[in-house]
Amino acid sequence: MKLQSYLMGEWREGQGEGVPVRDASTGEVLARVTAEGLPVKEAVAWGREVGGKALLALGFQERGRRLRALAQYLSERKEALYRLYATTGGTRRDAWYDVDGGIGVLYAYSSLARNLPEGNLLPEDDFLPLSKDLSFQGRHVLAPKGGITVQINAFNFPVWGLLEKFAPAFLAGVPTLAKPATPTAHVAEALVRTMLESGLLPEGSLQLLVGSVGDLFDALDHRDSVFFTGSKATADRLRRHPAFLERGALFNAEADSLNPAILGEKATEEELSRLAQEIAQELVIKTGQRCTAIRRVFAPRERLKALLEATRKRLEALRLGDPREEGVDLGPLASLEQKAEVEKAVAALLEAGARVYWRHPGREDGAFFPPTLLLAEDPWPGALHQVEPFGPVATFFPYGSREEAARLAALGGGSLVATLATSDPEEARFYLLALAPYVGRLHLLNARTAASSTGQGSPLPRLLHGGPGRGGGGGEAGGPPPARRPPAAGP
Repeated sequence: MKLQSYLMGEWREGQGEGVPVRDASTGEVLARVTAEGLPVKEAVAWGREVGGKALLALGFQERGRRLRALAQYLSERKEALYRLYATTGGTRRDAWYDVDGGIGVLYAYSSLARNLPEGNLLPEDDFLPLSKDLSFQGRHVLAPKGGITVQINAFNFPVWGLLEKFAPAFLAGVPTLAKPATPTAHVAEALVRTMLESGLLPEGSLQLLVGSVGDLFDALDHRDSVFFTGSKATADRLRRHPAFLERGALFNAEADSLNPAILGEKATEEELSRLAQEIAQELVIKTGQRCTAIRRVFAPRERLKALLEATRKRLEALRLGDPREEGVDLGPLASLEQKAEVEKAVAALLEAGARVYWRHPGREDGAFFPPTLLLAEDPWPGALHQVEPFGPVATFFPYGSREEAARLAALGGGSLVATLATSDPEEARFYLLALAPYVGRLHLLNARTAASSTGQGSPLPRLLHGGPGRGGGGGEAGGPPPARRPPAAGP
C-alpha cells in the first residue's frame, strides 16, 4: 500500500516503488512513500489562488471559530490516532503528548483570535504623527502576503508538529502545504484525512505532500514561506536554495539542539531531586526523541554523583518493549535508521572523552535503545558539546563556578531551551542574562514551580518557540495574546 498525497483538491498516489514505512517495534512494512510524478509546483500556485481566496473570505474571527470546531472534531476521533501511534514506537503517554498537544494548539490559537479584529487587516500600532497639526499620519498595518506556507515536519511529532504550524497559518489566512517526515508519514496522512473530513477547512487551505519535495521550492517567491523542523544539517542545506537567497521567500528553521540543564550552586536537595526527575522524564517521553529534550547536564562538581544516582534510580525500573504490551514504559526509537544515528553519536561522545556511567539493562534488539547516562569528567572538549544523540541519552558534566557553567552551556552553539534548578533569585538573574544569547527559553525549576510546570520539553503555544544558532535561529508557532501581536505565521 502506498500513502497518498492530497494536492489540488484530490488524493493522489506517487509513482515508483517508494520508501517503506515500518512498524518501529516489529519491523513490519506498513506502507510505502513516494511523491514521484506528483504536480508539486502546480500545487503551490493552486494553493495561492484557491486556498488564499477561500481563507480570506472568512476573516480572523471565523477562522478562529473553525479552529475551535476542528479541535473538538479531532478530540472526538483521537482514539484512531492513538491506535496508529503505537506503530511509531510511542506509548500511550507519548501519543497523549503528540495528539492531545496538537489539539491543544488549535484551541490556543482559536483563543488568540478573540484579540484580533474582523476582516484580514491587522493594525500593528497606533497612528504615528508625521506633521505638527496631525493632518498627515502613518500607521503600520499587517496585510495578507498572498502566498503559501510549506511546512516541513520532523518524524518525532507527526500530529503536534503539523498542527502547531497549520494553526497560526490558518488563523493568519495563509494556505498550508504540509510535508511530513517519512518514518511517521502514515500518522500524518490519517490526521489530514480526518481534518478534511470535518468539512471545516475551505478548499485549498490544507494540502499534504507525502514524500520528497522534489522541485517544489522552484515555485516559491517572496509571497511564500517555508517553516522547517528537523536537523541543522538539512536546514543549512535548504536555506541555500535560490527561493530564499534570490527570490525572497521566508525560511524559518527549528533545528536540533544540545539543550542544557543546570543544577544551581544554591539548589536545595529537593531541587536536585526535581531536576533528576526532569532529566529522567526527558529521556523517557518519546524515547528522548524531542528537539527540546535535555542533552547536557551541568552540576557543581561535589554534587554531580548525587544527581547521576538520583537520575539512575528513576530510570532503572522502566520496562522497555512494544508499546501495545501491558506495562511497557518505553518503546523503541522510530526506526532502525534512527537507532544507527544515536549509536553513531554516542560513539563520537565516547571518543571525545565521555564514558558510560550507566546503561539500562533492557532490550537492545531492533530499534530499541536503552536509556543511557554518560559522564564527562573533563567538560571542555568541544566535541562533547557538538554531537547530539537524538534518543534517550544525556551527558553529565561537572562545573566549578556559575561563570564556568554558563560558558560550558554556551558551547552548544545555540539551544532551544535550558532548565535551571534553583530558587535563588540572584542566581536565576545571573543565568537569565548569561544564557540569553544562547538559549531561546529558560525553564526555571524549583519547589514553587515544579508542581505546575509543563517541563523543559513542552513548547507552549502562547510562547514563541525557537532558539539561536544551532537551534535554527527562527521563531515558530506561538506568541502572547495582545492584539498588536500578529499570528506567528503572519499575514
